Amino acid sequence: MLEIPVDVGTGPPVVVLHGYAMRPDTYRSLAGLLAPHCRVVIPDLFGFRGPWRYPDVLDRFTATLDGLGLDKVTLLGHSFGGGIELGFATRFPRRVTELVFSDTLAVSREWGLADEAMRHPLGLLELATPIAAAAFARTWITHPRQLVDAAWWGFTSDRDGEGEVCAREGLVSHVLWANRDSILSRRDGERFARELKASFTVASASDGRPIDHDWMFQEPDLFVAHLEGLELEALAP
Repeated sequence: MLEIPVDVGTGPPVVVLHGYAMRPDTYRSLAGLLAPHCRVVIPDLFGFRGPWRYPDVLDRFTATLDGLGLDKVTLLGHSFGGGIELGFATRFPRRVTELVFSDTLAVSREWGLADEAMRHPLGLLELATPIAAAAFARTWITHPRQLVDAAWWGFTSDRDGEGEVCAREGLVSHVLWANRDSILSRRDGERFARELKASFTVASASDGRPIDHDWMFQEPDLFVAHLEGLELEALAP
């Protein structure tokens, strides 16, 4: 099973799958905003001993939901976490209420992060916010092997057709995208949404400021406002 550092609120379960080298606590403010409406669970996708292997992590994640008694959940995956979300939904579609992917790397083929980093190297620096940098450094110190293994899987895995499986199963899916994501191409997000037959929403702020890749935890109020606009079953009054 995976560790569950964040488990707050009551009501319909929403499981947040965090980004690469991030930590559950990174999303605690978001969880606090959602907690009045639903139960928010954030497992640690890297916090265990031994090698990080995708099938094993999916098994651990499934066992974690079983241990919590969560038969059917809303999944909210950020960046790297979208790959785990997609894998679980493909494997257990009947256990999914709805899917939300935020600036996710869960595109149908090999992840485009390496290509994006090569074409937009300065974009990586824009992610070095205090919150992200602190989480990144701590995770690399405590679980370097897991991060190396996960990165290798992310760069080499092929999930061709998994989005189409979710679409055939009729899963309600949404893709949210920062209006100025400095890491991932909006075109990739649009392509992924088409494969899922999902809605595609580009995040915007009322004052017109640019929204970047980590807005899910950098601007949790704005993120929740966009979630409410999706009229999720988990957030229904």
